[in-house]
Amino acid sequence: MPIHKIFEMDKHKEDVSPEAEIQRVKGDLMKAGIVVYKKDKGAPPHCHPNDEQFNLILEGRRVMILDDVVVVAGPGDLIHIPRGSVHGGGASLDEQSVFFAVKSPAGSGVMGEDYQAVDNAEELVRKVEEKVAEIRAADANGG
Repeated sequence: MPIHKIFEMDKHKEDVSPEAEIQRVKGDLMKAGIVVYKKDKGAPPHCHPNDEQFNLILEGRRVMILDDVVVVAGPGDLIHIPRGSVHGGGASLDEQSVFFAVKSPAGSGVMGEDYQAVDNAEELVRKVEEKVAEIRAADANGG
């Protein structure tokens, strides 16, 4: 039973989400990693037909799509993304957002494996951008 020092692991960029810095490890049945996005960055809306995923937000706030609903997640929020659910399109509201992701099956260990783009990505990104603008306006006005 090894202990992985994930913050000492190499940082990876993956083709499907080049804006993310990912430190990852692969087990027999699942893969896990720390994912960091800088301000205003996120993955395009997509799904994973064969992967189930949990994301635990550790730092920063993220605005993202979960199926067709725009949500705001912050530190301590645990997001369940069932197989085939559309997600992403996210934007980090703060200087960066950091989350711990666990996915099953392990596959090759690449976090973006089993990535499938969605046809309505532009529409979903617009919804996220509208929510980001709304939140930033509220923040600028004191909350």
